[in-house]
Amino acid sequence: MPSVYQAFRNSVAAFADNPFLHIPAAATRAYGDGAVDLSYAEAGTAIEQLRSMYARAGYGSGHRVALLLENRAEFFLHWLALNALGVSAVPINGEMTSDEKAYLLGHSEVCLAVSVPEQRGELQAAAQRAGIALPVLDVYRAADLPPAPGKRREASAGGDTECALLYTSGSTGTPKGCVLSNDYFLNNGRWYIELGGLCSLETGKERLLTPLPLVHMNAMACSTVAMLLSGGCVVQLDRFHPGSWWQTVAESRASIIHYLGVMPAILLNIPPAPAETQHRVRFGFGAGINPSHHRAFESRFGFPLIEGWAMTESGCAAAITANREPRHVGTSCIGTPAPGAEIKLVDEQGGEVARGEAGELLVRAAGGDPRKGFFTEYLKNPAATAAIWEGGWLHTGDVVRCGEDGQLHFVDRRKNVIRRSGENISALEVEAVISLHPTIEQAAVAPVPDELRGDEVMACVVLKPGAEAGGETARAVFDHCQQALAYYKAPGYIAFIEQLPLTASQKPQRGELKRLCRRLVESASCFDLREHKKRKRAGT
Repeated sequence: MPSVYQAFRNSVAAFADNPFLHIPAAATRAYGDGAVDLSYAEAGTAIEQLRSMYARAGYGSGHRVALLLENRAEFFLHWLALNALGVSAVPINGEMTSDEKAYLLGHSEVCLAVSVPEQRGELQAAAQRAGIALPVLDVYRAADLPPAPGKRREASAGGDTECALLYTSGSTGTPKGCVLSNDYFLNNGRWYIELGGLCSLETGKERLLTPLPLVHMNAMACSTVAMLLSGGCVVQLDRFHPGSWWQTVAESRASIIHYLGVMPAILLNIPPAPAETQHRVRFGFGAGINPSHHRAFESRFGFPLIEGWAMTESGCAAAITANREPRHVGTSCIGTPAPGAEIKLVDEQGGEVARGEAGELLVRAAGGDPRKGFFTEYLKNPAATAAIWEGGWLHTGDVVRCGEDGQLHFVDRRKNVIRRSGENISALEVEAVISLHPTIEQAAVAPVPDELRGDEVMACVVLKPGAEAGGETARAVFDHCQQALAYYKAPGYIAFIEQLPLTASQKPQRGELKRLCRRLVESASCFDLREHKKRKRAGT
């Protein structure tokens, strides 16, 4: 099975009448009249029609196509049709600003964008801003598909060919494009199927419900491919809706749910209702639950939440999962590494730490190829690729400790990344935007704990002489960030201070900055702007 498409065709043959995709009516209200249900055979027919359409227009190996299709059925269909021809998919998050979209379109060198109609104008404007002539196809007007540039090449049958290009906010400013192969995707699916323990899957029977975005590896490369390989059904939501969550879970007959840490926190705050006990869920799979919520959630709702660790760069080749007892619920335990993976915990000088001490997590595949199953490279960034693989280990930037029984426990992040509601936010990217505001002399950004969302973004700001350190300035800086960044990246807190904690080379002392930010929040010595962080509607 060298490609995801070919694996899907095998499942069409084996599970033709099984449900492949279910999107509940509640998740289609913005664009449809009811639920979407596709069997493997029905999805296969639609994909073949799209494959023929793209082939006639000349699309093939070596091309990349951007997909801004939200969590709609069209994402699955177009992705697999393009994959059949060797075309790489580049998912785009509709919540990005025009500048962020422009960067992705230009950097990825896509030759076509396929968009929901509500975002088409925004993508066209972003392409113009990037200075590229990019056709943008309305996904519901397939007849308007333009011819591909250049002559189509026959798709390679090798699993090492590019399947998708996913952008991730790392620690160095602008997002990096992770080149992900067909082998990467298929390895993720097989890993999930073989996981076992509390996460055992039954072939042809599972219904996996996820509200997570298809622009991330969890939904696109983990849950989707696991269901695709095992004849299961993907129950895809547009996003997390707390008020109707348990009703949707029950009505969809979900056997598995995927979650982020913010979800259990919110669900525990909702008054009890009959629907929360009428589900068929055997386990939830996710990351980032507040340790104080873990046992309370399982006791109230009746199934285990399986915490794990992975990153886009590692995929599931080095995933760590607490899928067997003892799970050490309430201790940020992330479990044990995948079979075939090796780990090492190191201090800031690169030396291995003793058992029980915290250190940066380094991972690799065992055997002769340490990168087997991992991402291929950062597009156009060999220096960053070499840096993350320094010494033959993938440097994750996450700090963990190993317990006496070999179970790993998440501690903190060493790199300049803020993890808010499952989104990775680069502190340097936010700092760069804040520094462009005319009142700002210096700015540094760090995470602070948030009861619901894991981390929240906080900015410590030194103002230029004459600027007033008040609420109006804080709101002006916040609004400036909202214009330039996706809404979730804007600082939820802003504090005006006399000077930043700096190193001798005038760089922020990140450890001291984190401690300072926590003290400022705890003492209410900052402006709380969290209520203004709201999703932008399409076209705004």
